[in-house]
Formats: sequence, structure tokens, C-alpha cells
Amino acid sequence: MLREFEDGRDKVFLIRNVVEVRIPKRVYERLCRRYPRDYIISFAREKVVLHHVTRRPLYYITKESGIPLLGYNAFGLIDRGTNLIQVRPITGCNLNCIFCSVDEGRFSRTRVVDYIVDVDYIVESFGEVAKFKGAGVEAHIDGQGEPTLYPYLDYLVEGLKGIREVKIVSMQTNGILLSEGLIDRLEGYMDRINLSINSLTREIADRMYGVKYPLERVLNIAEYIANSKIDLHVAPVWLPGYNDDEIPKIIEFALEIGAGKRFPPLGIQKYIPHRYGRKPKVRVMSFREFYEKLEKLEEEYGVKLILKPEDFGIERRKRIPNPIRKGEVHRAKIVLPGRMRGEKLCLVKGRIVSVKTDKNVGDFIRIKIVRDRDGVFMGVEV
Repeated sequence: MLREFEDGRDKVFLIRNVVEVRIPKRVYERLCRRYPRDYIISFAREKVVLHHVTRRPLYYITKESGIPLLGYNAFGLIDRGTNLIQVRPITGCNLNCIFCSVDEGRFSRTRVVDYIVDVDYIVESFGEVAKFKGAGVEAHIDGQGEPTLYPYLDYLVEGLKGIREVKIVSMQTNGILLSEGLIDRLEGYMDRINLSINSLTREIADRMYGVKYPLERVLNIAEYIANSKIDLHVAPVWLPGYNDDEIPKIIEFALEIGAGKRFPPLGIQKYIPHRYGRKPKVRVMSFREFYEKLEKLEEEYGVKLILKPEDFGIERRKRIPNPIRKGEVHRAKIVLPGRMRGEKLCLVKGRIVSVKTDKNVGDFIRIKIVRDRDGVFMGVEV
């Protein structure tokens, strides 16, 4: 789906409502005299590619780019030593949640670029990881942002489900971009949707999500999912002082519409402040207090709320071997700007390593690996 229009001095191409390509009109007019319109984007060197929702520069990650999909937590694949592999095809979000752990959304103060991964590349890479992991793998589509912004979601889900070792395909979403048509297309390929519903009161929802939230539409699509072949898992974040009284209502709603046919119907999450995330002024519950509250709600509603990995079929599996280790020093090439100011992404032995440096893309630097946990790497310049 391609739209085109003029905006000031630019000719704008909007691809699937996410990828925005801007070409100066003078360049566009010159190219029109030489090439068919459908090829203009390819031939225009003087262009800017933006994420249409966040308005940030958007980098397209393809197999031909040589940029691996392992090593960074914003895009690609993440293996945390289980049979569940996180799939992150795009960054950016259409909300501005006041508790967002990664400070996402159009008004982010820390995120400066976005990424989108070619669908064939991410499916092929996942197939290699799944083959290593063995049968019974879950592909969980999530991200630093909202996965349904990915313009090729249908193809991604179908591709992942077609991999021999994949048993479950699931997705985390705020639900705003879901539609009955999309749910119908995902049936048969998607097994579970984890839907973030944090309030059933419009005013509270608007405050928590940081936007005018289409509550009724999300509640309607939740019921539609529950009545489909896709399992619904309602996953609110408990933010003290905001939605304390909403949690029982959400439990009642999830049970009433029939969530959790195959998996637990609810997964209530504790708000945890993160270093680079947004931190509303709330009293943060301790884990002990949080679980005590969940126990009382379990007794009241007769539903399991204190969940374990086994409830979703998650089990420990051998990790993908890491070719680099903490403490090693490498000479690395900078291949992309990072999501945060001053951050660059380097290529080291088939992995992406995040480094704070003032050097530019294309430069080589010496780095020391300071983090290698869960196959996500960070380094410092030495």
C-alpha cells in the first residue's frame, strides 16, 4: 500500500502507513524524466526515510546489509536460554505510556532512531535459531514499541508458523491497530495474543497511555479475539495510585469474555522502574506485597494469577553459542547509529555490540566487551 503526496518542498511516499520516504521535489521532478514512477525511490540518493509514527530516522535492516539480528535488544532475535525466542521486527510506538520501560513513543526524550527488519531476513534467521533449539519452539513477537506497526505482520506470522520447529507463535500488543480483518487473517498461524489492557475507565486509560485511548474499540477487539481460534491473554501493568481499583474489573472482564482457552487468561505485571524508562511518581510495590495482593485476588476470583514459565510451556534450552565474551577486546566497525544519543552499533564476529562513542558510522574502534548476558552485548571504547 503506497500513498504519495506533497509536503512543502518534499515529495512524500508513505509505505503501509509506517515507512515515510521524503524526496526533494526538485530531485523527484528530475528523476521523473528518466525513470518510471515506481522506481523513483530506488534511484533517489537524496532522500530521507522516517518512521511515520515517531518521526525519527528509520533504518531498514536486510540480509544484504550484513547487519546480524543477534546481539542487540531493539531489533532482531533474543535468546534467553529457553525454547522461547523473542522476535523484534520494528521499533516505535503509537502510545506514550507514562510507565514505559524504554521511553517509547513520539515524545520520547531518549530514543533518536528506529529500525525495521526485512521480513524474509528475520524469518530465515529465526529458522536457523529454531533448528539449533529443536522442536517445541515459541516465537514471541514483541519489541521496544508496538509490534503491530510492522507493515508485514501477516507475512511474518505465517513465515514463523511455517518453520518446522515452531509450535507456538505469540505476540504482545496494545491492541489499537488490531482489527477483525487482521485477526481473521492471523487465525491458523497466531496461537496467542498478549493484550495490554490497563484500565476499563476511559479517563484512567488516557492518563496511563499518554494519548486519547480508544478504549471501547480495544475492548471489542479483545472479545473478538477471545471468540476466535487465537487464545487471548490479558496482561495489564499494575501501576499503584492509578489503576488499583481497575485490576479487579479487568479480571472480571477477561473471565467474562472467555480469555485463556489454552493458556492462563491473565498475566498481571508489576510496575518496575527502569534506568532509561519513564518514572511516574508512584509508590513502587515490593515483590512480596505484589504477590500477596495476587494471592488474595486468586482466592476471590478462582483464577491463577501467580504464573510460572511452565504455564506457557516455556522450558530451559541450550543457548545459541556466543562467539564473544565479556572482557574481550576487539577492533570493530561501526555499522549503525544506536537508539540513544551517543550510542553506536558495532559489528563483531557476527554479532551487534552497543557502544557509547562519538565516532561515526563506517569508522573502526577498539572496544572492550562489558556485557554478554542473554546474547545482548555492550562494550566500551578503549
